[in-house]
Amino acid sequence: MEDWSIEGLNAAIAAGRRSCAEIVGGALARATDPDGEGSRVFRGLRREAALVQARAQGLLRSVGLTASPLAGLLVSIKDNIDFAGERTRGGCKLLEGVSPATQHAPVVRRLHAAGAIVVGRTNMSELAFSGVGYNRFYGTPANPFDRDTRRIPGGSSSGAAISVTDGMAVAALGTDTGGSVRVPAALTGLVGFKPTQARVPAEGVLPLSTVLDCIGPLARNVADCAQIDGILADDPTPLVPLKGCLRLCTADDVMLRDADDVVLAAYLDAKETLLSSGAQIDPLPSGIFAEMAEYSHRGTFSNAESWERFGSLVEGRPHDIDPRIAERILRGRSMTATDWLANLRARETMMSRFESAMTSYDALIAPTTPIIAPPIADMKDDGRYRRANGLILRNPMIANLLDAPSLSLPCHLPGAAPVGLMLIGPRMADRGLLNIGAGIEPLLRR
Repeated sequence: MEDWSIEGLNAAIAAGRRSCAEIVGGALARATDPDGEGSRVFRGLRREAALVQARAQGLLRSVGLTASPLAGLLVSIKDNIDFAGERTRGGCKLLEGVSPATQHAPVVRRLHAAGAIVVGRTNMSELAFSGVGYNRFYGTPANPFDRDTRRIPGGSSSGAAISVTDGMAVAALGTDTGGSVRVPAALTGLVGFKPTQARVPAEGVLPLSTVLDCIGPLARNVADCAQIDGILADDPTPLVPLKGCLRLCTADDVMLRDADDVVLAAYLDAKETLLSSGAQIDPLPSGIFAEMAEYSHRGTFSNAESWERFGSLVEGRPHDIDPRIAERILRGRSMTATDWLANLRARETMMSRFESAMTSYDALIAPTTPIIAPPIADMKDDGRYRRANGLILRNPMIANLLDAPSLSLPCHLPGAAPVGLMLIGPRMADRGLLNIGAGIEPLLRR
C-alpha cells in the first residue's frame, strides 16, 4: 500500500496513479484474504455496494464534483452503529435475532453526505463492555505488531482498529464509553479521538451508557481524525500551526501506576521530547481524580445501564455471552438509586475540579494504557483477562467521566510495541486539542 491516509490517497487519485475503484478493490481483497484478519475484523462486508459507490464517486471526481476529501474512500463502522437494513448486534450472540435497523444512524448519514463509502461492520467486544477486544464467539483480530504471538488489538473497537492497520478501510468509526476508541488506537499504533459527547449525535448507536457513550474516529494520523471529526460534528474548524509554548500537565501519581517498562520508557521519552520542544509540563495536585476509586467500588454508569438494558437476556441465556462480560452487566443488579446519585455527584465534583485546573493548561498528558498488548491466548485465563481489562481502561475512562475530548497518538520507540500518548483537553475544546495533537505528532513519530 502507498500512503494509506486521506491526503495520500487523494494525491494518488489526483495524479492518476489510483482510482477510487482500485483503492476499494484492493481494500476488499485484503478484507477477504483467507490468510488475513478479515474474517475476524468484519461481521459483514458490503462488497458489491462498495464497488458501485466507488465507481460513482470516481465519475463525480472526474468532473470536479467532490463532496469532501473522504469521497470515494472506505470507512468501516462498528457493529453497534445502525445501518439501514442491517442488524445492529453489538458483537454479541444475544442480539443475533434483532430486527434490522430501519434507518441509518446520523453519523452514517453524515459520512454518506461527505461521499464516504461504508465498507462493512466491524467486530467488537461484546456489547462494547471490555477494553481487551477479545470475542470468544466471533474471533479476535490479531494486533499487527506481533502476528506470531497474536496479541490483542484492544477494544472494544477491535475490528475497527485492524480494518485501518491492515488497509481494509482508510478510517473507522468506533464508540468510546471508557476508552474503546483510544485503547485499540494506542495498542495498534493508530490515532484515536473521543469527542466531547454533545458534539456528535449518538442516536442510532446501541448504548452501553447514555451518560458516557461517544462516537469517534480511528485513523493513521491526526489530520485524518480531524477530517472525520469535522464531518461527524459538523464542525469544519481547520487545523492551524501551533503558536507559543504548550502548557501541559500530568497526573502521573494515578496514570503511571503499574506501568510496564515499555510504556514507561516511551512515555518518559515523549515527555522529554515535548520539554525539549519548549513545552511546559507540570504535575497536577495529588487527588485530582480522587473520586475514581469510590465510583468503581459503588458500580459504574455502564454497570447500571447495561443491567437495565440487557440484564434479562443475560440471565435467560447465560451461555450466549462471555461470562466475564456477563459479570460486569450483572454487577448493575445490586446497584441502588443512592449509588447512581452518588456517582452523579462525584462526577460533577471531578469535572468542576478538572475544569478549574485546566484554566492554566492546554491539555493533560498520560499514557493511554499503562501496559502493552498482551497475547490473545492469555485472555482465556480469567485472572489475566480481568487484570488486563482493568489496567487498559483505567486511564482513558477518566476522560469519559470528565466529558472531555481526548486523543491518543503513537509515541513508542522504534521497533518497540505500540504505546499511545493520551491528551485530555477542556470540555468542548475538541478542535483545539486536535490542533495540539497535529502539532506534536511529528515530534513523536521517529
